[in-house]
Amino acid sequence: MSAHVLVLDPDPAIQRLLLQNLGAAGYETSSCASAEAAWLRFEEHLPDMLLLEWDLPGQSGEALLRRLRARQRTRELPAIMVSRRSLEADKVLALESGADDYLCKPFGPRELLARMHALLRRRAPRPCLDAVQLAGLRLEPGTQRASIGARRIALGPLEFRLLAFLMGHPERVFTRSQLLDGVWGSHAVVDERTVDTHVGRLRAALGASHQDHIETVRGTGYRFAAWPARPRLRWPSAA
Repeated sequence: MSAHVLVLDPDPAIQRLLLQNLGAAGYETSSCASAEAAWLRFEEHLPDMLLLEWDLPGQSGEALLRRLRARQRTRELPAIMVSRRSLEADKVLALESGADDYLCKPFGPRELLARMHALLRRRAPRPCLDAVQLAGLRLEPGTQRASIGARRIALGPLEFRLLAFLMGHPERVFTRSQLLDGVWGSHAVVDERTVDTHVGRLRAALGASHQDHIETVRGTGYRFAAWPARPRLRWPSAA
């Protein structure tokens, strides 16, 4: 799936020009003309990148950037400010407010696309292809295979990513929100109860021998326990 870019600019002509060039380059696009309209879009679905003008009606682009960086869900959203402001002080303020890059209008479409490609490449997750082995479990991310000894485990894509994420951070406790960001991605709009559903499926796939390695930490979330707690034996009381 191609990256989705939100163009935030109050000038309809500039919106059309940017959307045309981005669409021709293979990007999915949408647009809006104000910071508040953009924020409503973020509540529904996060784009993969934001192109925004500084001078917006109501809240400025610079103020919107600060607002984005203050929220956990939008903190890592790649953003390039495009503006007619060309003073060094303006560029510095935009970057300090949270812009990942700054481009002065007018600019050529090739330069914009090159900057976008570079930013998306830097922000793209780099999946580990090395096999992970812990507590008798072996994961091979490159082939999406999981096994316990000689027994192959059938895992769906999300269960595999969830197990790989937890095994990559053994003994560390993650909240459901952190698991959503780490496994589903910060752009996903799903309920935290989705995590519980997939944890249940993962435990069922692991079976009785290893399901206890996925521990529930009451009031917090989940962790992969290399040495899960075992219930204590209950000895019969003396008559």
